[in-house]
Amino acid sequence: MLFNSFISDLDDVIKCTLMKFEDDTKLSGEVDTLEGRATLQEDLDRLEEWANKNLMKFNKDKCKVLHLGKHNPEVQHRLGSTWLESSSVERGLGVLVDNKLNMSEQCAAAAKKANRMLDCINKGITSRDKEVIITLYSALVRPHLEYCVQFWSLLYKKDVDRLERVQRRATKMIKTCHMRTA
Repeated sequence: MLFNSFISDLDDVIKCTLMKFEDDTKLSGEVDTLEGRATLQEDLDRLEEWANKNLMKFNKDKCKVLHLGKHNPEVQHRLGSTWLESSSVERGLGVLVDNKLNMSEQCAAAAKKANRMLDCINKGITSRDKEVIITLYSALVRPHLEYCVQFWSLLYKKDVDRLERVQRRATKMIKTCHMRTA
């Protein structure tokens, strides 16, 4: 509560869209016009002034610019005297988004985590009971495949195939388990 009170005045001086999270701040704005570019830079300057006034620091090494859109001029911005690096992919609330709004990297990361969980189940669980494996899959694997799926919009066959491979692998584990106990 105290932290929220402390940063509540941050919104008062910012004209662009400002998102404040527990350990993260995101600033976004349209930069397709000279006025939009200037507004975004002014807001970055205001953020730096606010941080200095409140004896806080931004970790400028972690500050990145994600340029979105086909006709984005990819203007460089600075925070204080530090020029911010451009990034092709950024994470927000656990979701990876690239500069083309393509979710393939998010899909790959989810499949990798789900496969790691399948490995843990396969190596660490001695019971080969079908119900046990299905329960563990539902609790430990499926959430990785479903996390923020509303944003993914799986347009590419390779992304769909990647997720289906995880599911087929889990199904084979169940079949193998069933055959071992029979």
